[in-house]
Formats: sequence, C-alpha cells, structure tokens
Amino acid sequence: MSRHQMKPSRPAVVVIAALLAIVNVGVLLAAEPALTLKVVPDRESAIYDVGEEAAFVITVSRGDERVTDGSISFVVDDFLSSGKAAGLPQGNVELSDGPAKVVAKGRRPEFLRCQVTYTPTEGKAVRASAGVGFSPEKIGLSLPVPDDFDEFWADQKRQLSKVAPEPKLTPVKNTVDGVESFDVQVQCLGGAPVSGYFSKPASAKPKSLPIVLWVHGAGVRSSSLGNSLKGAQHGFLSMDINAHGSPNGKPGTFYSELSRGALSNYRHAGRESRDTIYFRGMYLRIVRAIDFLTSQPEWNGKTVVAVGHSQGGGQSLVAGGIDERVTFIAPGVPAICDHSGNSAGRVNGWPKLVPNGADGKPDAKIQMAARYVDAVNFASRCKAKAIMSVGFIDAVCPPSSCYAAYNALLGKKSVMNEPLMGHAAPQHIQDAFWARIVAHAKPTK
Repeated sequence: MSRHQMKPSRPAVVVIAALLAIVNVGVLLAAEPALTLKVVPDRESAIYDVGEEAAFVITVSRGDERVTDGSISFVVDDFLSSGKAAGLPQGNVELSDGPAKVVAKGRRPEFLRCQVTYTPTEGKAVRASAGVGFSPEKIGLSLPVPDDFDEFWADQKRQLSKVAPEPKLTPVKNTVDGVESFDVQVQCLGGAPVSGYFSKPASAKPKSLPIVLWVHGAGVRSSSLGNSLKGAQHGFLSMDINAHGSPNGKPGTFYSELSRGALSNYRHAGRESRDTIYFRGMYLRIVRAIDFLTSQPEWNGKTVVAVGHSQGGGQSLVAGGIDERVTFIAPGVPAICDHSGNSAGRVNGWPKLVPNGADGKPDAKIQMAARYVDAVNFASRCKAKAIMSVGFIDAVCPPSSCYAAYNALLGKKSVMNEPLMGHAAPQHIQDAFWARIVAHAKPTK
C-alpha cells in the first residue's frame, strides 16, 4: 500500500477530530457529579399529633459531597392555600455544614407539604417536596352521607337487575399455557356495557377459584389483557374492565379520538344531577362485572377482590361499599374522594367535581349530586378488608381526601404512607398490594 493511500484525506481528519471532541465532551459531562436536593421529614413515619412540630430536613449534594453555600427557598402548604397568606412557613434558609430545617406546626387533622428549590450559580434549579400528616386518623367526612344514599343505590341496583346481562364472550389468544382468555361484553344500565378481558385457568374445577376485578385509572383506553392474565396465572377468575364500556383492542387513535370527542370531559358530565352524573354508570358497571364473575361455575363462592389505582382506587372503594360480595379491596391513591372537601376547609380530590361559585362557595346543586358518587361515602359502607396507599405530596388525589376514605372503612385495614410520593403507583406498592390479595385469597390454616 502506498504512503498516499495510507494518509487520510482532509475531510476524514476533520470528521475524526469532531468525533473525538464529542467523545471527550461526553466523558466530561458524564464525570460531572449530579446535583441532588433532598427534603425529608424528621420522623420516619411522617405522622405527628396535632399541635406537634414537624421538621423538614433539607440537604443539597453534588455527587457525594454536601453543598454548603447558597440558600434554599421554601413554601409550606396544605394543598388548598400556602405560605404566609395561610399562616404557614415560607421564605429562605441558608445552607451550612449541617442540614437546613423548616419547621411547621399541625393546626388540625391535616397534611402539610414542604416544597423547596435550590438554584445553583450555574445550571438549572432543582426542586423537591415532602409531606407530613398531623393526626390523619381523625380526618372525617367533610359532609354527612345523604340520608337516602342507601335507598338511591338500592334502587339503581334494582333497575340494573331488570337488564338482562346477555354476556358475549369472544376467545382471545394469549401466550400463557393453560389459561383461557376472552373479550367480554355484558349489557348494563346506563348506556354502555361492561367491557373487559376475562382470563381463567383452563382446567379449573367448579367452585374452586377466587375472583379479582381490576379497575382503571382516569383516561380512555382498552382493557388490559395483561392484568387479566396475571390474575389467572395465580389461580383467579380474573377480569380487567375499562372505565367506559369502550371496545377493547382497538388502535391507539381510536381511544385518542374518544378522549378528544365523546369522552373529552366525562369526569364532569351530567354532574348537575345524581341521575345523570357520569360516575353513576361507571359504578353500575362494577356491580354488573361482579354479577358476571360470580355467575361463573368456577367461583369458590366466597372471595371477591377489587383493585385499582387513582380513579381505579376510587372504583375499588365503591366496589366494597356498593356490593357486599366484595371481600377485599386494594385502592391506590384513590380518586373520586371527598368531593365536598372545600366545605370542611380541605381541597377536593380528583376530579374536582364541585366548582366554587362567584361567592367562593361550592355550587350547591352540583355538590348535592356529587355526594351520591363520593367514594368516601361508599367507604363508610365497606366491610371488606383493605389495603390503601397514600402519597403525602399528591396534588391530584390529596392525602386528606384519601384518609377521609380510609378512616371511613369498616373492615380490617392497613395503609402504606408515602411521605415523598406524589400521584403514582410504583412497583413496590403494586407488589405489596398483590401479595396481600394473594394472601387473602389463600389464607393460611
């Protein structure tokens, strides 16, 4: 090979140099320690009594080294109002060799959240939050359950019983040996059918299996075949239903168009009356889904579980309160709770169903209707066992709304408090829920 052939051309040299520069910059960037801001309660449980002081402990680190220069801005809020205007701490705290602290005192049964920001001399600001609860076990109903609440829902179920279920089962292929799956459509009251995926062990004997019903968070989507398979693989009659009775397995564009169109504001639809409010139909589909599942010959006749997160968490609370066949519920950061929270000086939970009028007071007509679909009121009728998760910095389903429901539950219950969690369903919570569900379905002797 000649020397001319061995020598790279000038354009090649330029490209190589550029690539080396990019690599070197990447190495430098990778070597730059990350800036980390942390805020945690000074008590691991993050639970205090009313009148006690809670300290939020704040640290800033770059890599493994503590940052000791600069200041932290902070504001404490109760999810409804914040800072000095609400009589809560707000301001700045200087960094030093030790952790910075913000102290807040519990004024009543409530949750307080501390939001902190650190802005370095160079680079972007970083933010973090933590929450604490003060005597949360004393958070009660924001308004009493309507006197005719039980009568209203008993009548709704009577009307539902007059609608023939006419279940339609269409076999669906899956990749799990020994499990049968079906797309199921069941007629219901309220304009839309129950629509879900149903899976079961193919060789199950009559009266041998518990039931698990999976219910969905907010939005518009297909039912989940994966959830139905998970339950069946663990020996359940397992059904996942979507929240709207929509067809399953359609392209994403189908659900996007529904979300932008007919279901664009379903959460507020018909909210002026208990007879037209959208959640009425959603709740009746839960009952009809349980009707279908308990009619299966493989049901063991005793165990019915409902599990979901966010809107699904609210639906699982409703399932336990509207249907005595339900024996265990697992609501994660439940929505549809405490619609009348503003009446008790608290923030309403999702979907913020009751607006305030020009006078700053809740719309009386909508608030009255909303009380009939408040998951807190169903919780007050629920004798099923329960496990619940609560995010202490959750602005979507604020912790006060979740605890209003948790405290109303009548059965044996436990709660997973998450001081640093917002609106989420992380894997460790899903795993804990599933372990409890399996243990409930197969109790040790």
